[in-house]
Amino acid sequence: MFSITVRDHIMIAHSFRGDVFGPAQRLHGATFLVDATFRREQLDEDNIVVDIGLATRELGSITAELNYRNLDDDPEFAGVNTSTEFLAKVVADRLAERVAKGALGEGAKGLSALSVTLHESHIAWASYERGL
Repeated sequence: MFSITVRDHIMIAHSFRGDVFGPAQRLHGATFLVDATFRREQLDEDNIVVDIGLATRELGSITAELNYRNLDDDPEFAGVNTSTEFLAKVVADRLAERVAKGALGEGAKGLSALSVTLHESHIAWASYERGL
């Protein structure tokens, strides 16, 4: 399996509901490094996994939609604990939609999977992987 990874970051604010979250139930900020990894079994006709420039652009467009936002104020996330794991899935699903619409080029049609990892710090991160 071949893969490439592109990276961006987001800074968000949010709060959680539930005793399991302790003090994180209060409004707080989080900064995440966001890694998006694209996978395929065979390289395309240009011997690449996917166009890195297009992958970077599309990831950046998705992170821009979330960056510097209080997710508690976003109707899309109303009543949702926007955990690191949940946000990894949001980014992955949005990337998958863009792959399906052709935003990452014709070569992206051969992708078999993608994963998104949100790094909370140098010692903690969460990922979501999905097929394409």
